[in-house]
Amino acid sequence: MSFKEISAQLNAIGQCRKYGLSIWQCPQFLFLLMGLIIIVSALAIYAIGLRYVEEPEMVALIVLIISAILMAIAMIITRSFERLAEANRLKSEFVSVVSHQLRSPLSNLKWATELLMSGKITKVSEKQSEYFKILKENNDRMQNLISDLLTVSRIEQGRLPLQKKEISLLDLVKEIIKGLDVFAKASNVEVVFQPKDSLPKVLADPSQARLVIENILDNAIRYTKEKGKVEVTLTKKGKNLYFEVKDKGVGIPQEEQKYIFQKFFRSENVLRHQTEGSGLGLYIAKSIIEKSGGKIGFRSQENVGSTFWFSLPIK
Repeated sequence: MSFKEISAQLNAIGQCRKYGLSIWQCPQFLFLLMGLIIIVSALAIYAIGLRYVEEPEMVALIVLIISAILMAIAMIITRSFERLAEANRLKSEFVSVVSHQLRSPLSNLKWATELLMSGKITKVSEKQSEYFKILKENNDRMQNLISDLLTVSRIEQGRLPLQKKEISLLDLVKEIIKGLDVFAKASNVEVVFQPKDSLPKVLADPSQARLVIENILDNAIRYTKEKGKVEVTLTKKGKNLYFEVKDKGVGIPQEEQKYIFQKFFRSENVLRHQTEGSGLGLYIAKSIIEKSGGKIGFRSQENVGSTFWFSLPIK
């Protein structure tokens, strides 16, 4: 191994950026940290050995043997972590590349389907229109999945852009609820929102904040039983704005609640109620809120309902 390669390996910060990991998760930093611990341990063992062993040479030999064993173990562990980090990086890159490649043909299919449905090329019968509608709905579902996969890939690689600025969360919530009105009525669910006036603005990325609110509200409507109600509140708590969505839906089993913010997770009772969904929405929401300096959480009881909330710092 050349000096340049050794220097690259020892460059913990550069390697962490390469793998998209925090400093405390980076294999190279952990190796350097373990090396420091081994050196301190060796000096401590040497100092203790001098008190109980008469021959300094024997003490030095024991210290060298123990240090060599510990260093070998540290190297093996670090190499294993490095291979896992590299596999994770390659996986994220693969997902990103495939998702980008799928976007173009799906977009072309969408425009072609809409053009055919418009009847501008040829007259479309009622039966054909139904088939085109099914095709369009499935295409939209695939595009949403691709969008979620790209967002997850950016999060894992530390490349999710957040352009923070002052935004009115109140106006954003009203706009999103209005946009989901057709979906709510089709699901026979009433969305109730009674905000307080003159709420302060928050510091967040408007597009990412929209994504979080849409994910939480969409889940609440989707998993609420017929003729149910979804209550939305937005209040000021200290130096944060507190957003909360309460539903009386299927709820989340107690034993599965610890997995709720993991990628691709969907609880068993949700799968019985609603087969659609990727299980990425809440993972994305948690990543965005935490990166924005806020907090996110939930309370839930199976067959009673769930309450999801997040807070964002006031400007």
